[in-house]
Amino acid sequence: MKYRRHDLHGLLVIDKPLGLSSMDVVRRVRRRAGHCKTGHAGTLDPLATGVLICCLGNATKCVDQIMGLTKVYDTTVDLSAFTNTDDAEGEPEPVDVATPPTEQQVREALDQLTGSISQTPPAYSAININGQRAYKLARKGEAVELPARTVYIDSIELRRYGWPTLELTIACGKGTYIRSLARQIGQILSTGGYLTALRRTAIGPYDIEQSVRIDDLPEPIMPENVLPI
Repeated sequence: MKYRRHDLHGLLVIDKPLGLSSMDVVRRVRRRAGHCKTGHAGTLDPLATGVLICCLGNATKCVDQIMGLTKVYDTTVDLSAFTNTDDAEGEPEPVDVATPPTEQQVREALDQLTGSISQTPPAYSAININGQRAYKLARKGEAVELPARTVYIDSIELRRYGWPTLELTIACGKGTYIRSLARQIGQILSTGGYLTALRRTAIGPYDIEQSVRIDDLPEPIMPENVLPI
């Protein structure tokens, strides 16, 4: 049965691959959906992978609602250095740490970052500053000063610690930058702190088990391929 483009409404849970931007994914989904109106509910950086929810047709009206859901990430943090991007894309600036923190000290630092906290977004972010993206200004060498914001961290689970590597599972609210959280961990511990890997495993009830890889999307995408709003 043929369908009309404007009859395609619903959600696609995509497992975003490494190297693609969130908008790269949206463009690929839109093309396979017959250029149906398409948006995404929560940006993932190119170096991050995992759950990216694409909203099609009338479901684009739900973007803000979905973005407000709790997100879960698996992440790896290197405590030996900081970078200007707060992730592995930047050049590491090693920190001299005479005595690496103990696991107990790490756990205490994570406890300080649980609940409602103040967080300064990365200079290399998509936040608008007088009509320009912060990362574009930073790439030009201009000083970028972003105001701190209040975000909510539901939980931080320490999965593994072996100096200088931390493996964490983080559940958090809207507006949280996991890159900033890595920096904050380092600041509390008097070490470095930057992300070396980030994978989003869930947004609210939508998890990685429901996701589909870009290459496995049908063409064209049909109404039965999307989740109801």
